[in-house]
Parts: sequence; structure tokens; C-alpha cells
Amino acid sequence: MSKHFKEIMNDITTFIFDVDGVLTDGTIHVAQNGELLREMYIRDGYALKAAAEQGYNICIISGGSNDGVRIRLENLGIKDVFLGVSNKVTVLEDYLNKHVIKADQVLYMGDDIPDYHVMQLVGLPTCPQDAAPEIKRISKYISHINGGKGAVRDVIEQVMKTQHKWFEHFEAKFD
Repeated sequence: MSKHFKEIMNDITTFIFDVDGVLTDGTIHVAQNGELLREMYIRDGYALKAAAEQGYNICIISGGSNDGVRIRLENLGIKDVFLGVSNKVTVLEDYLNKHVIKADQVLYMGDDIPDYHVMQLVGLPTCPQDAAPEIKRISKYISHINGGKGAVRDVIEQVMKTQHKWFEHFEAKFD
């Protein structure tokens, strides 16, 4: 019998996210000069920063490539940002080996076909509510929130609450 996603959350030490459709809603604004602009949800950023401060490994693996996205993520304290990736499985395997992380300790959130194979290798594959049907089928948890609108915050907060590291951490900061 497989574990319920809440049980798996107890073992999570590492969050890995795609960008477009997960940290963004998948919309790209094309500026007159051809620059591609994306919107990110501020509460997702807050949760990413909180998880980083709590010592979770956070990694971004995306096929898209944008300096603005990289700068935003690095400003949140995320050191492992892999953009322009054509083979997410190879990047995942290299990342896990380098940091000595077991695949069952990883939560990966993806939303579309390029995430399919990498999601099958982790302990807790997750997706936003508006993910592709193929991704929903292999996800052990489907957020009730769409990509770019708080789905990242949802999974981070759930893991941290399960491990008693969410609000407890913030209360201690203000005592």
C-alpha cells in the first residue's frame, strides 16, 4: 500500500520547482523589444524564502531561460537555479548526487509534459490545479490552486506545517 501524501511530507527535505506554469501562471508578456516578461506571485516568494531559511534544499529546473527570473529567485536565497534545461532528468540526478539527497526526500512540482519523466523519479510529485491531465495523473498531490497564483506556497506551507516548521518558526522570530 502506498503512503498518503501527508505521510510522505514528513520525509521531504528538498523542493524542486519548474518555473512556467508553476511559479508563473504560464502567461508570457512580449514587450515591444521582444523581451519575455513573466509574473510571479509574492506569497510563493515568501514561502520559498521561508523554506530556504529553514534549511530546506530548494532547486529550480526549467526549460525556460530568463535573467529576470534568475535574479528574482537568487534574491529569495535560492542558489540552485537551472534555466534553459533540455533534459530535466539529468539535472535532477546530478543535483541529488551532488547534495547527497535521496529521491524519496524530494517534492517536485511541475505542470506540463516536460516535467513528466522527472516527476516519476521523486518521492512526492505534485502539480498546480491547472496542470496538464498527464501530469495530474502521476501527481500524488494536486494543489487546489493554479500555477503562479499560490500553488508553490500551498505545497511548501503544507510540508512545513506537517514538520512543525511553518508558523512555529515565525513565532520564534518575533518572541
